[in-house]
Amino acid sequence: MTHNNKNQGFATKAIHHAYDPQDEGGALTPPLHLTSTFAFPTAEHGGEIFAGDREGHVYSRISNPTNDLLEKRMAVLEGAEAALANASGMGSVTSALWTFVAPGDEIIVDTTLYGCTFAYMRHGLQKFGVDITHVDMTDPQNVAKAISGKTKVVYFETPANPNMRLVDIEAVSAIAHEFDAKVIVDNTYSTPYLTRPIEHGADLVLHSATKYLGGHGDVIAGLIAGRKEDIDQVRLVGMKDMTGAVMAPFNAMLIMRGLKTLQLRMDRHCASAMEIAKRLEQHPMISKVYFPGLPSFEQHELAKKQMADFGGMIAFELIGGMQAGISTMNRLDMIQRAVSLGDAETLIQHPASMTHSTYTPEERAEHGISEGLVRLSVGLEEVEDIWADLEQALPAARAQVA
Repeated sequence: MTHNNKNQGFATKAIHHAYDPQDEGGALTPPLHLTSTFAFPTAEHGGEIFAGDREGHVYSRISNPTNDLLEKRMAVLEGAEAALANASGMGSVTSALWTFVAPGDEIIVDTTLYGCTFAYMRHGLQKFGVDITHVDMTDPQNVAKAISGKTKVVYFETPANPNMRLVDIEAVSAIAHEFDAKVIVDNTYSTPYLTRPIEHGADLVLHSATKYLGGHGDVIAGLIAGRKEDIDQVRLVGMKDMTGAVMAPFNAMLIMRGLKTLQLRMDRHCASAMEIAKRLEQHPMISKVYFPGLPSFEQHELAKKQMADFGGMIAFELIGGMQAGISTMNRLDMIQRAVSLGDAETLIQHPASMTHSTYTPEERAEHGISEGLVRLSVGLEEVEDIWADLEQALPAARAQVA
């Protein structure tokens, strides 16, 4: 059928892939399957499903028709064979890594990670004998120097949360695969509309679907995409047996709703963020702006190579450091002080005291997260209204450096 045509455009796939209304009595919106278990027509039928000889659903901790449709759409959007829906972004991170590492194995990770991912690696996995090695992946040769036969996973974010560092997915994947290590990329900031890591050589890509994929700030969810054999392992080992991080069907419905407008929303996020980044760069109270779309961004050429556009996230530093940033944030009116991203609302936060407070001050300094860094998620409001709120708040910084 035409709605399964893989040559269709991104938005068309996000809206139509793998669903025909005529299969569900003409219902335009896919039905929501709120059931914990599934009945079999015969004992033999159920036995065949359990044995893997027949496709079907057994229990919603493993699979569910609503989740299944979301997974099919996410797989086609990421250019993957299969996908898996999880209860949260951290559910995706933990389900994937518990599947592929054991005591004595090593994970090489980038210098900068989301705070809870960092905590899981350093305060969680290390307790169970998994070695965590941080390297600066902005230079792929650092990965080449660190990797060895004990390395099972190379893990990174691009752009990284919160300082926007990029990693060359193709170069790092080539190095990792020489040692049969899996490459796992957190693609939350970019979404598959802007970057598809699997097309650049990654093995698995994961998301906090809470963010841009949902897009409305009303759901907690995670997604993983990759080769079917890997996703099957994560489903039956990492998720089913290790974490139990199963996405509720209602949440899958909300994420599918978000996917329908993802392209439209990302176009707006990207355009507005570019305009705001340019203006911040010219403001006398801003000492540094980190945004991949700016020519001044150190990795701008890499951004052009592996991103279709530059995203809706900006990091910046004010003259006057942390206190200047706090003063500015407290003067904001429309822009909300909150620790998520990718919502319709513009959100601002201070990583050192909020999302990345799991790092010690020494660790933040070591891992490229300054105490004065401010993270801005540019929303869907009129760009002039976003700028007006920032502009009226920024003079508060002057009082901190007068």
